Amino acid sequence: MNERDKLRKFRELDDAFAQALRELDGGSRHSSASSVDEHPRFEDRLHALMSEYALSQQCVLDMLTTLTRLKHLS
Repeated sequence: MNERDKLRKFRELDDAFAQALRELDGGSRHSSASSVDEHPRFEDRLHALMSEYALSQQCVLDMLTTLTRLKHLS
């Protein structure tokens, strides 16, 4: 994987985390039907990225917890 691909994958992972944080904060503006449709796609993509980067669920939880705490500090 070249540097460009790594950067693209990182952006995808970052976008997935940002989306998860928005959903945790209740910031999602989508209708409930749309949200239900998007949940499996988001989860599938997140699991694919976790697998690709060899991230455990605990590692992702730690990252999300850290991001959430940092948001509350700023």
